[in-house]
Amino acid sequence: MKSTLRTVRLALAEPLRISRSTMAARDAVWLTVEHDGLRGHGEAVTSVYYGLGTETLVRLLTTVDLSRFPDPESALEALRAGQWPDGDVPPAVTAAVESALLDLAGKRAGAPVHRLLGTAAPPVAATARTIGITTPAGAAAQARHLVANGFEIIKAKAGTPDPEDDIERVRVIRDAAPRARLLLDPNGAWSVAQADALLPRFAALGVEAVEQPLAPGDPDALGALAERAPLPVIADEDAVDLADVRRLAGRVHGVNVKLAKCGGVHAALRIREAIEGSGTELMLGCLTASTLGLAPAVHLADRARWADLDGHLLLAHDPWAGIGGADGVVRASGAPGLGIEEVAVREDVA
Repeated sequence: MKSTLRTVRLALAEPLRISRSTMAARDAVWLTVEHDGLRGHGEAVTSVYYGLGTETLVRLLTTVDLSRFPDPESALEALRAGQWPDGDVPPAVTAAVESALLDLAGKRAGAPVHRLLGTAAPPVAATARTIGITTPAGAAAQARHLVANGFEIIKAKAGTPDPEDDIERVRVIRDAAPRARLLLDPNGAWSVAQADALLPRFAALGVEAVEQPLAPGDPDALGALAERAPLPVIADEDAVDLADVRRLAGRVHGVNVKLAKCGGVHAALRIREAIEGSGTELMLGCLTASTLGLAPAVHLADRARWADLDGHLLLAHDPWAGIGGADGVVRASGAPGLGIEEVAVREDVA
């Protein structure tokens, strides 16, 4: 199998502010794996939080050796069995390689990825759409626009220095979208005392669940908070891999599984199996990425209680198409592989 890389710049339609940073753009590295005239694609995006810059991703993806495998199916089997990749490979890299292999294997079989994973019908799910930390007027305008376009779930970012700003932002979102389901994400910005004081107020505003209210690194504190919280608590930054999730299973109400965080589709399925019957439910999340980066998760979307798969909707220009989402619903294609297609590349940066 032959591999090639491309690096592109993904600009956001507008900067996204969360509690720890503001992002206006990020780089994506696209991996293409070719075998017998067919091509499979995967994407890894840069992340300051995970310490993955463009050069690092390119270097790591360049060193991935698929030549030992006669076909993508053999490589996927080795990945499922834990026999590959070798060494300390970041989960985002493993997820991108797995995506390309699944896309290629599906095209070779004439079957969509979800069918390779055991689901007959193409998954369809209502996705949350994120509103970043912004002015109340801006948040209200965004909320009205989203519900007018079909969105039923809105996720509000929180974690400003003055928590009253967050309360006001969620209040105006609720007023602008009275029937929408609301999620809240402080990205670990609160202390235990702040969470205890604030969560009842957000529950009174109709917030359905909160992601990672406490700074990551103390899962026991997060589990204890979940026991007394007036609304469901979902672990994100404290739930990176299978070991993390096993420690939290039954102690929090949900875990946010991002393929770039856990290592791909099969890693996500192992996490889902680990929490089954524990009382902890699955959220499928994402990084800001193109449709190519989101597509593998969409093929799992029917297995999650919460779908937060809007990363491609935040872009000024999505260079891939095929999973929908602009009407608040993501849909896996019934076409072979990931079922997506490249539209255009706006700006190559390498």
